[in-house]
Amino acid sequence: MNFENLNLHPAIMRGVHELGYTELTPIQAEAIPLILRGKDVIGLAQTGTGKTAAFVLPILEHLLKSPRRQIGAVIITPTRELAEQINAAINTLGKYTGLKSIAVYGGTNVEAQVRDLNKSVEIVVACPGRLLDHLWRGSIDLSNVEILVIDEADRMFDMGFLPDIRKILQCLLKSRQTLLFSATMPEDIRKLVKDVLNNPVTVQIGKTAPAVTVSHSLYPVKQHLKTELLMELLHGLESKSVLIFTRTKHRTERVARSLKSAGFRVASLQGDLTQTRRQAALDAFRKGTIKILVATDILARGIDVLHISHVINYDMPANTDDYIHRIGRTGRVNKNGDALTFVTDTDTDMVNSIERILKKKIERRRLGNFDYTRSAPPQTDTRRNSRRSNNSLFPQRQLSLSTRLSNITKAPLVKRWT
Repeated sequence: MNFENLNLHPAIMRGVHELGYTELTPIQAEAIPLILRGKDVIGLAQTGTGKTAAFVLPILEHLLKSPRRQIGAVIITPTRELAEQINAAINTLGKYTGLKSIAVYGGTNVEAQVRDLNKSVEIVVACPGRLLDHLWRGSIDLSNVEILVIDEADRMFDMGFLPDIRKILQCLLKSRQTLLFSATMPEDIRKLVKDVLNNPVTVQIGKTAPAVTVSHSLYPVKQHLKTELLMELLHGLESKSVLIFTRTKHRTERVARSLKSAGFRVASLQGDLTQTRRQAALDAFRKGTIKILVATDILARGIDVLHISHVINYDMPANTDDYIHRIGRTGRVNKNGDALTFVTDTDTDMVNSIERILKKKIERRRLGNFDYTRSAPPQTDTRRNSRRSNNSLFPQRQLSLSTRLSNITKAPLVKRWT
């Protein structure tokens, strides 16, 4: 099925053609006609399958027939980065419609957002907390909202988000069409979802599993050797684009600092950074100015960077859903990708769970020139400056690992990066 079959407004089709879109993805082909008919929809599909356009296009079509200069659609999303990405998609696909969209989230000046909201926008893409702030301030009017979208629904309906979602729903006084999209939807979350939809139609494309375009491998390693193993792997990926996931904000910064000290061009992205730094890191990664980005799971959901060749799980994710989301950042739009996961002795149960989802045993790999036997360094750490060159995106290997180790006796190499 192609986009011409949808009979969308010519102004929308102009934006679609400009992006070079021709064929609908399965989730788009199934969901868009239902949404255009006014149905409440739960859309489930693997990440990277075009879910954003599946709800953006019907919203644009609906609002072109509605009164202007009032908020007719609200899209709620869990992260600032995803809010910006969806807003960009709206502005691109709706470039010739005259409809205005704004992204609203914390970490930025609220007064500037109030000024933008006063410019009469039709679509608001928001994170729950900041949207509630504007509701309490009276700086946003949701009385005319006709379509509500909850994106990344499994995370949005996590108990941490549910109270805010309930409060927002109480502010939507008129009947509306509600859409929920996600890559995963556990059964207990599904029950909560149905509480806020009216006779929803569930569209599920494929199974809740990683895309078939991604290959998987495990690297058994002791915790204290992870950073050095990471460096050895990165040397073998010279011109590739690599996204590295860690479990905590502190570890994200520590790993990024270690890689920078070793000469890699790298950025970090985690929730404690200012929005300016977060956006700058993501923009540089998208443009290829940096080839390595170290991030927490804040970047695991829905972020669309097409050229990522490798995802490396420095830390095992907390659950299988998070694994699916993380590795879904690679192998997108029918491109091949690689998912590499560091595993310790404590990760056995999670490995078994992931293998059950994949329905196969994941290949275990070891680097032939890496010393896996070294014990953890003493607590006192004498750091030395890296002697690697900073003249390229990936530093050139000057000595083999075994040679470097043999040349260092009093201060083991691992001390420099742990």
